Amino acid sequence: MSRRAEQDLEGLVARARAGEARSVARLISLVEDESPRLREVMAALAPHTGGAQVVGITGSPGVGKSTTTSALVRELRAAGKRVGVLAVDPSSPFSGGALLGDRVRMQDHASDDGVYIRSMAARGHLGGLAWSTPQAIRVLDAAGYDVVLVETVGVGQSEVDVAAQADTTLVLLAPGMGDGIQAAKAGILEIGDVYVVNKADRDGADQVRRDLRSMLALGERAEGAWQPPVLATVAQAGTGLAEVLGAIDEHHAWLDATGELARRRTRRARSEIEAIAVTALRSRWAGVHGRSELDGLAARVVAGECDPYAAADELLAASEDT
Repeated sequence: MSRRAEQDLEGLVARARAGEARSVARLISLVEDESPRLREVMAALAPHTGGAQVVGITGSPGVGKSTTTSALVRELRAAGKRVGVLAVDPSSPFSGGALLGDRVRMQDHASDDGVYIRSMAARGHLGGLAWSTPQAIRVLDAAGYDVVLVETVGVGQSEVDVAAQADTTLVLLAPGMGDGIQAAKAGILEIGDVYVVNKADRDGADQVRRDLRSMLALGERAEGAWQPPVLATVAQAGTGLAEVLGAIDEHHAWLDATGELARRRTRRARSEIEAIAVTALRSRWAGVHGRSELDGLAARVVAGECDPYAAADELLAASEDT
C-alpha cells in the first residue's frame, strides 16, 4: 500500500472514531465488498477494539425484533450511550442486497448522531447472520460505539449463530408464536442469556413465560452459572425495556466477574480467524489451481481410486506448495 493510500486509510479510521457516520459506512462497505484493502482496514482498527458491549437480538419472524431493537436504542440513548445497530436482512435474489434495507421501524433514530444503523444482507449465509458481521462489529467497536446491537434475519431454527458473536444474547418470543416445546426444538434454550416475551399485552403471554421458565428449569446448569431471566415487554408501547436493559447489564457484570467475557470473546475471535482461513483456502483452490484439480480429485474418489481424506490431504499439500 502506498504512503498516500495509507494516510487516506488512517484518516478514514480517525474520522470514523470521531463519530462521522459516512466514514463508518465506508469502512463497513469495504468489509461487505471484501475489499483488497480489508487487511489494512482491520489492522488499523485492531488497537481500538474491545470496548463495545455486543448484544445479539434473535427470535422467530413476527415477534417484534425490529420494534424491540428500536425501543432499546431509545432507552440506551436516554442513558447517554452511543449505539450501533447491525440489522441482518434476507438477501434480494436479484441484487444480493438487503431486502428490508430501509428499516422503516428505526427511522425515528435517523437524525441522531449518536446512533448508527446498518442493514446487511445475509447473502445466503445460514445462521441468521451475514458472513461479514464479525468484521462489521469490529468497525463499530473501533468507532467508539458503547453498545452494538446485532439483530438477526429471523429465520427460525437456523439463527443460533448470533450467540457466537454476542456478549449477551437476547431471545424474543411472543404469544401465539409457539409453545415452550417449539422453543426447545428451535435450539434457543441453549443460546439465550435473557429471554423476553414481547407483546405481553396479548392473551397467552403469561403462559409463554411459565412454559419458558419450566423448560429452563429442566436444563442442567453448573453451580454459579448464569440463570437466564424471563421478562415481559410491550415494545410498541415502550413497556418493560428498562428491566431488559437492567438484565443485560447484570449479565455483562456477571460475565466480567467470572472471566466468561474474555472466554466468549476469545471463542469469537477464534471462529473469525477460522472462517477467514477457510475462505482464503477456498479462494486459493479456485484461483490458483482452478476447478480442474478439485474436480479431478472428486472424480478419483467417485471411481474408488482414493478416499476423501487422502484427496483432502493432497489438495492441502498442493496449497502449501503455492
